[in-house]
Amino acid sequence: MMSAKLWAPALTACALATSIALVGCSKDPKDAEPAAAAQQMPPTEVGVIVAQPQAVEKIVELTGRTSPYEVSEVRPQANGVVLKRLFAEGSYVREGQPLFEIDSSIYRANLDSSKAEVLRAKANLNTLEIKTNRYKQLVGINAVSKQEYDDLVGQVNLAKAELAAAEAAVRNAQINLGYSTVRSPISGQSSRSTFTAGALVTASQAEPLVTIRRLDPIYVDINQSSAEMIRLRQELSKGTIDRSNNTKVRLKLEDGSFYNIEGNLAFSDASVNPDTGTVTLRAVFSNPNHLLLPGMFANAQIVEGVIPNAYLVPQAAVTRTPTGQATAMLVNAKGLVEVRNIDTAGTQGPNWIVTKGLTTGDKIIVDGVAKIKPEQQVTAKPYQAPPAGQTPSNAQAAPKADTAAKPAEPAKQPNAQKTEQQATSTT
Repeated sequence: MMSAKLWAPALTACALATSIALVGCSKDPKDAEPAAAAQQMPPTEVGVIVAQPQAVEKIVELTGRTSPYEVSEVRPQANGVVLKRLFAEGSYVREGQPLFEIDSSIYRANLDSSKAEVLRAKANLNTLEIKTNRYKQLVGINAVSKQEYDDLVGQVNLAKAELAAAEAAVRNAQINLGYSTVRSPISGQSSRSTFTAGALVTASQAEPLVTIRRLDPIYVDINQSSAEMIRLRQELSKGTIDRSNNTKVRLKLEDGSFYNIEGNLAFSDASVNPDTGTVTLRAVFSNPNHLLLPGMFANAQIVEGVIPNAYLVPQAAVTRTPTGQATAMLVNAKGLVEVRNIDTAGTQGPNWIVTKGLTTGDKIIVDGVAKIKPEQQVTAKPYQAPPAGQTPSNAQAAPKADTAAKPAEPAKQPNAQKTEQQATSTT
């Protein structure tokens, strides 16, 4: 009994010492691992581009609609019944081409009557001129009075005036007769016509016989806000952008494709529409194949000018503060992240046009912006843009799809094991 009482304190002390030693051994490695990992973690890799100044076109995209270059609503200038329609609806007609033939019997009769009046006037004038020549000789020998000779000369002059009036009536009758054939005043595409043979038409009637539209070239009427127009003029006055005399316009069609011919800005309206607050711009496009038709909706990309010494920065590299200030993250000479305020002047494709805040050679962070913070040590590598039609999120999602497809293979193993067991039992 005495020996057990003497050994109990000794065993308790040994157990306590052993537990303290075990706790100390297990605690030291856990505390040392995070410190070692922090020391061995490499700097975050980021993709950067090097800022290089260049002349960048300032492009604005505005909506617009096409309208014909020339429009002619053909109306008759003579009264009568339509005898023939001399063109096919919707066909291309040339200037001066006959379109309709109106009954001209009345106008031909008027022309014949006017020609007869001319013959009468000529005969009367001829008679008076012969008589005047005879009186001229007689008045020299006082065979007739001077008054009679003067009266005869007056009658000759009156006869000449009557002849001139008769000849003018002939020309007028010829013009009216010409109106019986309705001709196209311009070259262009004809529209649908509701007048056929037998229709009665009147001069200058309200409804046109047919409408002719010239489609090559063709206009595109574009609406630009007055605020945008003021900003552009201020930039031009300050010299921020350079503008050539012929402003180029590119056209995006309703299906998203681009029209393969560039147009020129023809003019800008001199007044602002008070209802919409916009100014109408008109561009002219060549339209040889008549691909553009009047009334089509289109987006016009107007090259307002060229910005010298600007930078193109991918949109993924630019963020904005709550106040709207654009910022970009850069890698400085020490390899640390630096935040820089920049000024933008619109976009060109997937890039921002940066006019202030950058200098030549700046390393702009494009890839990895979400993983870093200011003053963080990073490793810069050249930025590789994703392939066309693929976004970074799609590129990351592709490996996940492959990984998800792999677990389907082990599903065959239970069936294989079951088959082996059946074969063994059968044997």
